[in-house]
Amino acid sequence: MIRIEKWNPARPSRAIEAFLRREAFPEAAEKAAAAVLADIRARGDAAVADAVARFEGNAGLKPRDFRISPEYVARAGETVPARLRKAVREAHGRVMRFAAAGMRRDWRISTPRGGCEGEFFTPMERVGVYVPGGTAPLASTSVMTVTLARAAGVKDIVVCTPGGKTGRVDPVLLYALKVAGATSVYRVGGIQAIGMMAFGTETCPKVLKIAGPGNAYVTAAKRQVYGYVAIDQVAGPSEIAVLADGSVDPAWTAADLLSQAEHGSGLEKSLLVTDSPEYAAAVKAETLRQTATLSRRGMVERVIGAGGILFAVSRDLDEGMELVNRFAPEHLELMCRGAMRMAGKVRNAGAVFAGPWTPESAGDFVAGPSHVLPTGGAAKMFNGLTADDFRCRHSFVSFSRADLRETLPAIEAFAAVEGLDGHGRAATVRFAGKE
Repeated sequence: MIRIEKWNPARPSRAIEAFLRREAFPEAAEKAAAAVLADIRARGDAAVADAVARFEGNAGLKPRDFRISPEYVARAGETVPARLRKAVREAHGRVMRFAAAGMRRDWRISTPRGGCEGEFFTPMERVGVYVPGGTAPLASTSVMTVTLARAAGVKDIVVCTPGGKTGRVDPVLLYALKVAGATSVYRVGGIQAIGMMAFGTETCPKVLKIAGPGNAYVTAAKRQVYGYVAIDQVAGPSEIAVLADGSVDPAWTAADLLSQAEHGSGLEKSLLVTDSPEYAAAVKAETLRQTATLSRRGMVERVIGAGGILFAVSRDLDEGMELVNRFAPEHLELMCRGAMRMAGKVRNAGAVFAGPWTPESAGDFVAGPSHVLPTGGAAKMFNGLTADDFRCRHSFVSFSRADLRETLPAIEAFAAVEGLDGHGRAATVRFAGKE
């Protein structure tokens, strides 16, 4: 059932309040992740193999076969149709261009007495990327993650993706990984992939950071290995919000809302916010009509049945934006007149798609920004993945003698109040007997 609710910021309906709530860490996923990760820390590859047999159904996969041979990855494109190879290369080029343009540059400023200070950036040496593959070969995710690490200058990029019962990884996904710049690919998925990369095993040395989306179990595992490695963010089921004024064809808006509902977990969220009751009704009718035509109709109907698609009618778009910012969606489409002007009022969203010719799917596949984005309201505090997430930031200071002399009283004052006389001496000793 798709509900149409009036949105009143002072008195929000129970249906809207329930829609806004998302469970960040399901208890079952947390418990499973803790048990598998502990086993991998204790037993390494043997525990990974046991988890692959248990969760992926491949009891015959041995540690020596975890890694897909570089030769096999290199030949993957031979069986990929030309139009798909072209699409992968185009997406890679656009994502690389966007990533390179967005990276922070080294900078410096002069200190008051002739020295300098600033920041410089260096690539991490070895990172891990998780690429989901349970319901479909997510070649786009390969591009949207590995390309960023390559743009950052990372030399060793490890990728884990499920091989399923057969251990076979789709050639399109492997071709995308090759184009994007992966250096090693493992046919291991789920919690076990996160544990293998985070702790290191005989077949897979540990990485410094893990990035990439995943289901609730992968997300729980990433959260629990934080500290052993860095992670990009914790992300859950996909979600989209559309803010619309009725100027865009209802069929377009309905298709955009369904684009995220078809992902498959049943926990996806699609929110329409509009100032037109008539438009909400038209989009609802179109959403139901289009659902019946989708190949993943069953998955979408699960989302609808769980109340994952909701329409809210506000008095005006400004009031509607307040609801959008409370929701803090992974994806936000502004399907209204003056979309770029309205974008200036966005406070919480992973990625913003402005105007009628910018469907969210363009961002998922080819536009440029990574589609690895915060979900579950985490857009209030996390950002989407960028090339800078694969680099280390270093600050530097180069004082002159005059700089240190000028700041000496402040250094001595802090050292005294904090009881750290050694800190104070490290500065004062440089002037002992010289003044």
